[in-house]
Amino acid sequence: MLLDTPICDFGWKGPDFTLKDAHGNSFTMSDHLGENGLLIAFVCNHCPYVQAIGHRLAEDAAMLKSEGINVLAVMSNDYRKVPSDGPEFMPQFAAKHGWTFPYLIDEDQSVGKSYDAVCTPDFFGFNKNGELHYRGRLDDAGMGDASSRERELVNAMLQIARTGEGPREQTPSMGCSIKWSD
Repeated sequence: MLLDTPICDFGWKGPDFTLKDAHGNSFTMSDHLGENGLLIAFVCNHCPYVQAIGHRLAEDAAMLKSEGINVLAVMSNDYRKVPSDGPEFMPQFAAKHGWTFPYLIDEDQSVGKSYDAVCTPDFFGFNKNGELHYRGRLDDAGMGDASSRERELVNAMLQIARTGEGPREQTPSMGCSIKWSD
């Protein structure tokens, strides 16, 4: 099911969490607030929207990292319903797309629910104080040609790094619904 993300709730404080990657390493959200902010991306392996932006997300994440903005990816899908999203496939998926940021398993889906994540990809851009200032799409290319894309997420995160606040005009991200357990 195709869904759009809701409008950004400016200033909302993202709940802290600790999740593990597929290798059992723990990562805590508050420990990853960069000197200029944090991007949390709710993604999964099987979604064609995530597959289409995978390499672009890697490029943009590297740029953000160079600007003191950290990135965490969270997989909240019930992988019992969608086995290709399982932890055993996550490292290969991340490597295939060049992801150098942690790709974390939200086993009980509590993080996805506490953030009201609705689709993959769903991007949450926080300032250095952990306040939400971006909830939009990666860029204007979608699943199409990205050769001359407008890097909306990068531009918003750089603005957040400079001013502490995101742009008031944001275009929702679009993707597959998160697969919640029954």
